[in-house]
Amino acid sequence: MSIIVFGSINIDLIARTPRLPIPGETVIGREFLTAAGGKGANQAVAAARLGSATEMVGRVGGDSFGQEALASLQAAGVKTSGVSVEPTVSTGVALIAVEDTGQNYIIIVSGANAIINETDCERLIPLLPGAAALLLQLEIPVSASLAAARAAKKAGVQVILDPAPARQDIPDELYTLTDIITPNEIEASQLTGIKVNDADSAARAATELRHRGAKIAIIKLGRHGVFCAADKESFFLPAFPVKAVDTTAAGDAFNGALAVAIASGESLRRAVVWGAAAGALCATKVGAQPAMPNRQAFDTFLGLK
Repeated sequence: MSIIVFGSINIDLIARTPRLPIPGETVIGREFLTAAGGKGANQAVAAARLGSATEMVGRVGGDSFGQEALASLQAAGVKTSGVSVEPTVSTGVALIAVEDTGQNYIIIVSGANAIINETDCERLIPLLPGAAALLLQLEIPVSASLAAARAAKKAGVQVILDPAPARQDIPDELYTLTDIITPNEIEASQLTGIKVNDADSAARAATELRHRGAKIAIIKLGRHGVFCAADKESFFLPAFPVKAVDTTAAGDAFNGALAVAIASGESLRRAVVWGAAAGALCATKVGAQPAMPNRQAFDTFLGLK
């Protein structure tokens, strides 16, 4: 069964620095690199690297960044026939500063992602029959994500929503169309008004998100672990102990692996373990898509081989 991703495609401009600056301060960085990114594209690459048939639906600009972004998706095995090239706009970019602890600041300039709309579902709908899951994020207009979620539910496809970046204009309907919602602790706090910093506060936030209509709420707590709440079970899993180098795309790795596990028929608890493992491995490398683990590294890490 395939996994479909409907969402953003960016090029990341990454500066590594000993520490992140405070407002008004200039800090001398030590390294600069570019890498393919965007939460949607990252999740597609994460799923494809773990062996899933994966389709990407989105937009890039008619610039060199757009060509680079498509080439990265295709190199990972992601099918890109659903990606439209817009000659009059720029490809989305993310400006990322990463300090030695792995923490980061991110500024996104949406470019072609900003003009994704309901008409893009015309490229999505033919891909849905037989798919295991549709992955959504909020780096594109929320109206487009809502239209995609409606199409997925009509086709009987599970919807996994990463509500990032968090926003207050999420329609009530999108929550009710969501099978699994996966905010990190910052996003969960912003969405619910509950300060999330441990398993107990994550449980309260998960309850609120499920009250809004999401069937399963998974709160990603970074180095503290992950909390999951569903109808039949709720549980907390500690994080895998790794030395974090760059946490930029760890959440995207989590969602990609989660979807692959679900497509493979794994239990919810096992799917969360897969997500946590992929996120941990991703955090040990610099960049977004370049840091996504392949299946061999993933299986070795989890002791599957």
